[in-house]
Amino acid sequence: MQPEIDLLGLPVKTFGLCFALAFLCAGAILARRFKELRWPADQATEALLAALVGGLVGARVYWLLDNWDEASGDWFGSIFGGSGLTWYGGALGGAIAVLLWARWRGRLSLSLLDASAPALALGYAIGRVGCQVSGDGDYGRPSDVPWAMAYPNGVVPTDEVVQPTPIYETLGMGLAALVLWQLRDRLPPAALFGLYLVFAGTERFVVEFWRRNPDADLGLTSAQITSLIMLVAGVLVVAWRLRGPRTPATA
Repeated sequence: MQPEIDLLGLPVKTFGLCFALAFLCAGAILARRFKELRWPADQATEALLAALVGGLVGARVYWLLDNWDEASGDWFGSIFGGSGLTWYGGALGGAIAVLLWARWRGRLSLSLLDASAPALALGYAIGRVGCQVSGDGDYGRPSDVPWAMAYPNGVVPTDEVVQPTPIYETLGMGLAALVLWQLRDRLPPAALFGLYLVFAGTERFVVEFWRRNPDADLGLTSAQITSLIMLVAGVLVVAWRLRGPRTPATA
């Protein structure tokens, strides 16, 4: 594991590098889609910046609410520290920020949701590379599978051989990004975003069985409960749109 690298004499967090790379790649995909839809490409940058700011705020707020007892002991460190970010909070915060931006720009439409679907999946897949390289604690439970590994030098170190769950998530959502990109002009408006919700919800729900997160209710983790909501919502959106007219998402 390599939580930090030396870049011209400056210590740089590998998770931060992957986080930045994820946004750059997601931005490139989004700009490409905006160009295909004949929307101004610079607006893709605006949407990405809105997602970045909203995502960081949402990720921190979600973590604070989910770890209230831990955070209350050090509010300043919990709010402004380098750790304490959750993907679901980031996704929610980023979505709210982008929707506000879209309303301001007059881009609030089903087409915008579809345009964001491949970018969201790709960004998530690349972000999980950062989790794997830095060993930030998102790994799984002890295991004896041939590809299990330890994270002795990670941000959250362990000498136990565990499931490398960030790799599973990178592979799963990387494949989802490819499928979504290939289907971008083949589904009615909003169906692509619904399919993204299905992919993201299913992937996280399954991977959580190997993750080391504690159960929250009904033998499921809080992430699994959220995943089920995403999965059901995605199935409903896809079913609703596939029953409607198959017009291209260019509005």
